[in-house]
Amino acid sequence: MHNRNTIQRPREACGIFGIFDHPEAAKLTYFGLYALQHRGQESAGITVARDKRITAHKGMGLVADVFDIKDLEQLQGGSAIGHVRYSTTGSSVLSNAQPFVVHHRGKSYAVAHNGNLVNAHILKEELEADGSIFQTTMDSEVALHLFVKNLKYGGLEEALKRTVQRLEGAYSFAVLTGKGEIIGIKDPNGFRPLCLGSLNGHYILASESCALDLLQAEYIRELDPGEIVIISKDGVRSVKPHPVTKRSFCIFEYIYFARPDSTFFDKNVYLVRKEHGRRLATEAPVDADLVMPFPDSGNYAALGYSEQSGIPFEIGMIRNHYVGRTFIQPTQSMRDFGVRIKLNPVKELLAGKDIIIIEDSIIRGTTARTRIKALRELGVKRVHMRIACPPHRFPCHYGIDFSTKGELIASKKTVAELRDFLGLDSLHYLSLEGLLESTGTKDPKNNFCKACFDGCYPVDFDGTLSKDCLEKIC
Repeated sequence: MHNRNTIQRPREACGIFGIFDHPEAAKLTYFGLYALQHRGQESAGITVARDKRITAHKGMGLVADVFDIKDLEQLQGGSAIGHVRYSTTGSSVLSNAQPFVVHHRGKSYAVAHNGNLVNAHILKEELEADGSIFQTTMDSEVALHLFVKNLKYGGLEEALKRTVQRLEGAYSFAVLTGKGEIIGIKDPNGFRPLCLGSLNGHYILASESCALDLLQAEYIRELDPGEIVIISKDGVRSVKPHPVTKRSFCIFEYIYFARPDSTFFDKNVYLVRKEHGRRLATEAPVDADLVMPFPDSGNYAALGYSEQSGIPFEIGMIRNHYVGRTFIQPTQSMRDFGVRIKLNPVKELLAGKDIIIIEDSIIRGTTARTRIKALRELGVKRVHMRIACPPHRFPCHYGIDFSTKGELIASKKTVAELRDFLGLDSLHYLSLEGLLESTGTKDPKNNFCKACFDGCYPVDFDGTLSKDCLEKIC
């Protein structure tokens, strides 16, 4: 299990993939999960439906570590869903790996979930009082138990409607039935991504369009907030049980989480990140010899900053691509080893220079401080930092793992205090207005969840949000 105190980058809940009625469903799901590996590295799993039963293979670790060719050949079935996980609710243990499977009254169901249900604890207490027995600590299992309970009210579609009407928070689900149906579900605010595609007539669900690209599948569209898509031999049926609500897509997908080759709302993530950098150069110019990122998170904003400012772009730190998820823990005398093993500065390029470092975000600050200290010791003359988003001052309750305010360094320090803490000559963040406008999306102020920046939460998570905040939902 990860020690969250040692994790400096934000982590997102997971990635999901599903394909309907294809002779190589498991193998294609394997490749789809490969494309989504950046969304979760704790565990991976694939389930397939055959003869009204669901078979699963799951394990801890990366997709390539969990599956080999024998595993995939044993997953016989025409429809499949898969999942890669980073836990935000539930411990990092094999029992919590997804997709989660239940067998109920001769029928089988599996669910893969991306997001965080803020009322899962309330629903779990209700279900346990009615006799439900839980096998995991995942909020995803709560949703599946509720769905199975609701099947008595009139079949699959009615059970889905009744279930989602009780769920609160962020969720994108892929559900597999024993009959081979694939179901995609998105919460009414549309926090988490989920798109629909097609491969030679076989429908696909995926967290990001990059998974479709790998399979040379056609991107059809992003699911609408609150939409349920049921894929069966009758085609694709769309059900919308929720009233129209305010869209609250997680803006951190554009800033950090999504792969740069993915597309949301017809906007390519790579190009949006470059626009963030361009706007940052306009809002916070400074003279320097070069612009550089801390690879790989700041790469694309740094390119935009360089193009807008006319200051040369350089790769001033080289990333070691062979660092695994775990390594020998350093002794006190080598306390910075875990940071230095990942990035090494190019001494001849940087010594004696004034530099601008572009980062996509600062969450806890410890890693950035260590890297800046190393640059100073190298002989860098001046170090300026520009951040391609506003300060993270508020916790996320919808599926990102900075769930307490104390984890966020910008909630405890002013920009000037943070500049001094990091050892910088100057520090500037992109404004919230600049961030939203540079997405290039229609009506950006009303399309995104930005609660981690402004503290205005689209969905109440504990009953304590102020009336004022709920009235000006962002």
